[in-house]
Amino acid sequence: MKEPVWWGIRAGEIGQADSLFLKKSVVALGWPELGDLKKLGTDREALKSAVAKAYPTMKSAAVPGQAGQIYRFVYEMAPGDFVIYPSKQDHQVHIGRVEGDYCYNPDLNARYPNQRGVKWLKSLPRTSFKQGPLYEIGSALALFQVKNYAEEFAKALEGKSEPVSGGADETVHIVAEGIEQGTRDFILKTLALDLKGHPFADFVAHLLNTMGYRTRVSPEGTDGGVDILAHRDELGFEPPIIKVQCKSTVGKVGDPEVSALYGKVGDGEHGLFVALGTYTPAAVHFARTKTNLRLVDGEELVVLILAHYEQFDSRYKGVLPLKKVYIPESVTDEEG
Repeated sequence: MKEPVWWGIRAGEIGQADSLFLKKSVVALGWPELGDLKKLGTDREALKSAVAKAYPTMKSAAVPGQAGQIYRFVYEMAPGDFVIYPSKQDHQVHIGRVEGDYCYNPDLNARYPNQRGVKWLKSLPRTSFKQGPLYEIGSALALFQVKNYAEEFAKALEGKSEPVSGGADETVHIVAEGIEQGTRDFILKTLALDLKGHPFADFVAHLLNTMGYRTRVSPEGTDGGVDILAHRDELGFEPPIIKVQCKSTVGKVGDPEVSALYGKVGDGEHGLFVALGTYTPAAVHFARTKTNLRLVDGEELVVLILAHYEQFDSRYKGVLPLKKVYIPESVTDEEG
């Protein structure tokens, strides 16, 4: 017999479907422009095409993910599965069991016509759970499978979960790492997609400006292996002069490219290679033998961006919209 799957679901960005979920005992997805989702068939490519056609302003990169959620709701979710709904209205975590097959019912709610019946079994305050489970059900997706902490929710449903005390929460570091990694991924992906090629050199030059350097960016296509000249003085005569090469692809940068930059570095000058990706071991070894050569990979670039983000101008804050938030601090075994 198939093991029941644990699903997480949201009731819209601000909980618009909250009363529908809890008062009518259903869970639902929107997509009213698509009509009856069963009529679209099981072909995933056809489903993607239908989503793209119905929502022409949706970014193409988002279409597969949205189509996947629809497919899972219609064809993978099944009676007997469990569903977790974290309500933004009453701040409770509602746990229920799916009891109905997919149905299209715009008469019940025209904005959320794609529905499944559910029997709500238990409601618990968010404070009943550790940070890890709460983080997992805080997904930005409308529908998602709960995997990492499904057992925790099963215990809560059975009344067997351990009480959450005021002491250290061992899941806090998972939450913090997840948020930090998500931010790093967002920054690197955005730079790779939106600032590919020469615009990436302009961005790196701006970052260097926030660090106190004056920069000159070579015209596109005529850099001769050096994208940026950076210096401290106004005229660019006083040493050290830094010659910068930028690579906006996310692959590995090899020794030939790093060596080519170093070949442009004269006496009293420094070389700086900035890449969104990583470097091969040979490239790293070559750089370590040169005291005036520095490699910055994607991970270190993100650290520099976050350290100097407040000094960015409005253009680049628009490209990388970030806001400062507080996250729980992980308590390590080294403390105490």
